Amino acid sequence: MKIDLSHIEDIEDLRAVPAGEYHCRIAEVRESESPAGHTRWGLRWEVLSGDYLGRTACWDSLHWSERGLPRVKYALQSFGLPTDGELNLQPGALVGLEAMVSIQPEEREDPVTGIRRVQNRVPFAGYSAAPAVQAASASRA
Repeated sequence: MKIDLSHIEDIEDLRAVPAGEYHCRIAEVRESESPAGHTRWGLRWEVLSGDYLGRTACWDSLHWSERGLPRVKYALQSFGLPTDGELNLQPGALVGLEAMVSIQPEEREDPVTGIRRVQNRVPFAGYSAAPAVQAASASRA
């Protein structure tokens, strides 16, 4: 087969949904250790409605380090969890929680292969309460 690939970009697009805001649920949580040595929870967000129902919107991480705790608190509040005191939380407790998730593309170059990859990410303040959490908060007010 003869084919000219010179016009094909060296980029791998890993996005399953386009940029935007989606009603999602946490479908999976993976606990790991960051390169800096602190605990990290990887959250897999699954779209709950619309054209992309059932697709993985993205993976995001909560970093349980001093620097990461402000975002952890913000995220947990958005998921409808209380954050005004001490919590005893296990990774599995987050599975099934919902939020509105803002998705943005992020492009990075693999330092080994040189291939550019585009994947979705959640910005720092990319979470807000899901409709059910908003309704529950309004009824308590």
